[in-house]
Order: sequence, then C-alpha cells, then structure tokens
Amino acid sequence: MPTVSVGRDRLFEALGREYTQEEFEDLCFQFGIELDDVTTEKAIMRKEKHLEEEASEDEEIIYRIEVPANRYDLLCLEGLAQALRIFTGVQKIPVYMVTKVSKESMIKMHIKPETSLIRPFIVCAVLRGITFDGASYNSFIDLQDRLHQNICRRRTLVAIGTHDLDTLQGPFTYEALPPSEINFVPLKQAKSFRADELMEFYKSDFKLKKFLHIIENSPVFPVLFDQNRTVLSLPPIINGAHSAITLNTKNVFIECTATDLTKAKIVLNTMVTTFSVYCKNKFEIEPVEVVRPDGTSCVYPDLSVYNTEVPISYITDSIGISLEAKEVINLLNKMQLHAKLSESGDKKGNFVVSVPPTRSDVLHPCDVMEDVAIAYGYNSIPKRKPASLRPLPLNQLSDLIRFEIAMNGFTEVLTWILCSHKENFSMLNRKDDNSTAVIIGNPRSSDFEVVRTSLIPGILKTVGHNKDHPKPIKIFEVGDISILDETKDVGATNRRQLAALYCGSQSGFELIHCLVDRIMEVIGTPFVTSGDSTGYYIKHSNEPEFLLGRQANIIHKGKQIGTFGIVHPEVLNNFDIPDPCSYLELNIESFL
Repeated sequence: MPTVSVGRDRLFEALGREYTQEEFEDLCFQFGIELDDVTTEKAIMRKEKHLEEEASEDEEIIYRIEVPANRYDLLCLEGLAQALRIFTGVQKIPVYMVTKVSKESMIKMHIKPETSLIRPFIVCAVLRGITFDGASYNSFIDLQDRLHQNICRRRTLVAIGTHDLDTLQGPFTYEALPPSEINFVPLKQAKSFRADELMEFYKSDFKLKKFLHIIENSPVFPVLFDQNRTVLSLPPIINGAHSAITLNTKNVFIECTATDLTKAKIVLNTMVTTFSVYCKNKFEIEPVEVVRPDGTSCVYPDLSVYNTEVPISYITDSIGISLEAKEVINLLNKMQLHAKLSESGDKKGNFVVSVPPTRSDVLHPCDVMEDVAIAYGYNSIPKRKPASLRPLPLNQLSDLIRFEIAMNGFTEVLTWILCSHKENFSMLNRKDDNSTAVIIGNPRSSDFEVVRTSLIPGILKTVGHNKDHPKPIKIFEVGDISILDETKDVGATNRRQLAALYCGSQSGFELIHCLVDRIMEVIGTPFVTSGDSTGYYIKHSNEPEFLLGRQANIIHKGKQIGTFGIVHPEVLNNFDIPDPCSYLELNIESFL
C-alpha cells in the first residue's frame, strides 16, 4: 500500500479546520485510509543517516498516510484533502470541464510511425493560468514520482513529462530516432548531450539509472519536439532543460508517453484533475489533439463521466444492512460518486452511478458497494451470526474426498496456484494455445508467470524435491485451477480439482485405476458400459503428459471429467524424477 507524506499544518489548512491526532486518525479510519506514522522531515533524514540528534520544536510535523493502491487521486495532498473535504461535507463534488477550443486553434501533437517500435502512445493536456507556490510545486513533482512508482510501473508502462508551454512553440511531434540523431540539454544540466552519450552519463545517476534499461537496447529512442525542433523530453528518461517548469510557470503542457493507452489516460486524468484547482478557471483543462500516423486523431483528456447501474438490493444484501435510496445516494456522494434512481421501467430499484474521471478504481458494482460500506462506517454495520454455519456443498464434497483418499494411504500436499509458463506447458509436453491459461501481467519472478491450468506441475515439483524419500511416494491435492472463460465478467473461472500420484519402483496403470474406482464408489456412481450415461466408464485418451496406450479419460454421465495414466518419461525427466509415476486428475465440481 502506498504511503503519502504530507505536512500536517498544510493539510489542516486545506481541510479548513484543525484536528487532534486522535480525531484525525478516526477520520482516516472512517474514510478507509490509515495514519501510519507521525514524524518530521529532519527526523526522516536523521533516521536515514543513523543520527541520534534531538528534535527541535520548530520542525514541521509530517503525517504519513497509507492509502489504497488503486486510489491514484489520493497520492498527493491536493487529492487527499479534496476527498476528505467532500467526505465531511465541506465541499461539493467538483465538475471537471474541457475548455471549449476550436479545432483550428487547438494545440496538436503529431505521432510519427516509427514510435510503434518503442512507445506507440501519447496523450496530452494543458493547465492554463496555473499559480504555484513552493508547496504546491513540490506536490506537483511528488505526484509524478508516486504515479511513476505505482500505476506507471517504474515508467515502463507510462512516463510523464511536464513543460512550461510559454517556452515552446506548437504544434508538437512525437518521434522515434536513432540515439545519435538526438541532441539536447537535459534537465539540471548545462551542456548538450547526444542520447547515446546520455545513456552512459546516467549510468552513475542513482535515480535515473534504474530507468535506462527501458530503451537503451532499442535501435530508436522516443523523443518529443516542438515546431522549432526544440527537444521537450527523451521519455521515459529525462525532460529537456529548455522547457523546465518553475514557480513562475503559468501554462503547463503535460504529455504522457506509454505502452498502455488505458493507463496513460488514467495518469493524465489524475494529473490534470488534481492540479486544475490551481488554474485561473478552476477544474477546467485545455485539450490537445493527438494526430495518429494514419491521419486519424483523438482529443485528450477524456473527462467524460462513466455511468454504471447497480441494484440497491446488491448493495444492501452484500453489506448486510437495510438502507433507503436517499441514504445510499448521500453515502455515495460522500465518496465522490453521483447517484440517482433509474427511471427505466424494468430497472426500477437500480441506481445509475456516475463515476468521475478521478475515480478510475471503480470498475464493478462491488466497488460501488464497497464505497457505500466505507461511507456508512464498518463499525456501524451490525454484527450478526450467519443463518447457517454449514459449509458449501463443494467444500463438503472436497472434505469427503480428502478423507477417503487419506484413508487409502495418500498424504495431502498443498502447492502454489501460480507456476512458471514452462512448468505449465513445455515441461508437460503441452503447447500453449493462448486461450487456456491466465497470464500474470507483472510477475515477481519467472516462477509465478501463470495461474496453473492443472494440478500436475505442483505435484511433480513436490515429488522432484522429495525424490530421496522412501518409496512408494503416495500424495494427493484438492485445489483450484483457473481457466480463461469469456462468459465470466472477470474473463476466467476457477475449478476445484483432485490430483493423486503414486511414485515407486513399480508404478503401474492399475495402481491409480483402483483409486479412481474407489472414489467413484464413495461418490455413489456405478461403473457402466461405454456410452451409458447413468454412471462412469473409461476410454482411451491421448494426452501428451502421459504414455501413449497407458492412459484413459474418465467419462461421467456422458462428460469427460478427468484423466489418469502413467506419466511420460520425458515429463518425469523434466522434473528430475527418477522413478515411474502414475497420476490421476479429475474435476470434483462435476459430481455436484
């Protein structure tokens, strides 16, 4: 969870009143954030330098506030103060507007085709008549840094550039050129560098060296020019010194280059909505027309309101409280969401919720429900005992199967639901058809790249790590897998599976076949002849992870629910298992 550091006195000034520490902690709790620490700038520096000097009375008190990771609008004092003012009823929800500018006089950004090789997207906007002081200027810079660390994924997805528009001449161009053809004076430097020289220069820079890998091996670097070929920036590394913003800057040009257009639009909206409060015309942003290489264009920022319908029953039933429509509307207004009752005849009882451009975190009715619960107060939700403490049927069946297999001498294991792409496919002799596995977008390591599509990778890894254990090794797992499913609103579905493995010097087909028969006997499903849909039978299969001719599909009431057989020697070798193994996997949910 990100932590935002803000000056206590400046925050209280923005909120319009002073709080004791206990009062502010209570306000944070009510709003769904947390006062993590109370410190000072000098105390932070002393801690970093391991000094033991005593604090002086004139040190500014700093509040370190922990905010949700998806609330990008709370990553600076301005956004945080505005949200708390709306929550406490001091301020109404602002209406953000795009300045009415004719197509001819609108600033234009032209994208060159070569940018598709490196960073294909750019979005832009202008803050006109802005007035900075020292604190708001620092907050403006800090917000960029926090966004870069958060949604921008350390500039790999989005890089923000801010410029003094009065030092530049539009229209602008976004290009991609060989490093030797880019020459400019970077921010905080006095001499001009070629882009390739700049890469070497910043390898010793503590802050910027961690971003060099994003473009340094590319044959072309992204670069922005104005009409006079003045370099605005070399994204995602550094801006040009020529257009650096200062306390005297009145018109700020903001550009976000990106590999992900959706995130670029969110970042741009966050920047302009947060700091448009300092513009001459509050909450008004000047648009920029971005002209694509094919001649089509789009105007940014997109400050349109997103509408979604949420049934009142979904909100009240999920939270466990009874609320009138007016109460729900008031609670949503406290969380910056406009709401009104639907007027359509077949959807009466639904709320039409208007999501402003600042709330990019609201994606689903559950997000609206959560905001109602926060505004209502978690501590105010009455505690009650569930009507029934009985487990779900799926869990009851899972426990029954666990008990029965354990009685057959198998030991239960619990493995990670994430695995590497290699373990899920090539090590099992499978090919990835790109329509089965859920891929992790930003994995911490190569060991956690996909959500498993079967339980076999974890089972085989367990045996591989315990191959010196006395034989036979008899293990099983009851767990979930995930499969892509376009019919689901999240694009994937979970399935409860059973896997069992027998590993020994002699691991025949019959050893795992008898376990299949025992499971079916416990379930109460008889063995029938092929084609009979009243019970189960087996038939030949051709799965790549098993030996051909030593494997079979399990057909239960006309549907295939699993497979068992002798694991292929190549697969065993991939997992460093020296002994033969027989393996079973079937879908438990098919019995419900």
